[in-house]
Amino acid sequence: MATATATAGASPSTSSSLLLRRPLPPNSTAARCLAPPRCRARLRTARQVAISSVSPSPDVADEEAAAAPKLGKRVRVTAPVRVYHVPKAPDLNLRGREGVVKQYVGVWKGKRITANRPFRVEFQLKLDGQDKPVRFFAHLREDEFEFVRDE
Repeated sequence: MATATATAGASPSTSSSLLLRRPLPPNSTAARCLAPPRCRARLRTARQVAISSVSPSPDVADEEAAAAPKLGKRVRVTAPVRVYHVPKAPDLNLRGREGVVKQYVGVWKGKRITANRPFRVEFQLKLDGQDKPVRFFAHLREDEFEFVRDE
């Protein structure tokens, strides 16, 4: 009987050691992370992205510096731009309306992004029957507006 308990006691330990030594399926995420060359490559890529996002390139800094004096300036829309996102005035034509440049969105977190209309302009629209004007924003290109002299 002592031999039976010894084999019963040994069988769970051997089965558990067999489970631990079983190879992982090649498509599992655990198997992919255990492969040292791949993990090193991922870490290297992550480090490069982190380092490159810390310091913006000089041409991006120049672009932000060129757009900075335009912020806060009053502008008049010269192109026929239609917006549909103003709830109180759907299908609104902005040509001739005046607004204020609030933000330049061509650069985000130190990186250049492909914004088709990089200037965010705030407008105020007076509607009949309302005390306060409706405030809304529209994104414009630089050739769609002109600067207005404050008088």
